[in-house]
Amino acid sequence: MKLPRYSIISSEKFLTFEFISEGPKGYIQKIVAYQRTNFKDVYNLAFGDKISLTGDIDDIVISNNGDSEKVLSTVVATVYAFTDKYPSVWVYATGSTKARTRLYRMGITKYLPEVLEDFEVFGYLNEGWEPFKANVNYKGFLIRRKFE
Repeated sequence: MKLPRYSIISSEKFLTFEFISEGPKGYIQKIVAYQRTNFKDVYNLAFGDKISLTGDIDDIVISNNGDSEKVLSTVVATVYAFTDKYPSVWVYATGSTKARTRLYRMGITKYLPEVLEDFEVFGYLNEGWEPFKANVNYKGFLIRRKFE
């Protein structure tokens, strides 16, 4: 995807990425972290504002900095960087709220042809995982990079 995005700084092992959102509310530090799960080769994508005192992620705060598409594009850039480093892993993502999960679904749907060029994408419903379909209210998403 050729969308505007922020510059990112990654940790040495490409498990944590940081960038700064710029907008009407000022400069807001953001963090994307890839966290191991109890499932082999599955990492959780955690994302939110950086809590300056602790360095932790606040995934509940609503920044409303007027740059949501640029922020989501930057998060996607971290997925590319992470899966370049760890090509065989799956990335699990869900929003901290239903509204955020819906926002992620809309972002995937908006760029679905491009996403499917590079990733396998699944959505989770009560019945389990299925290949991603637009306009289905999934509870979470699972993606893996396609490599030739």
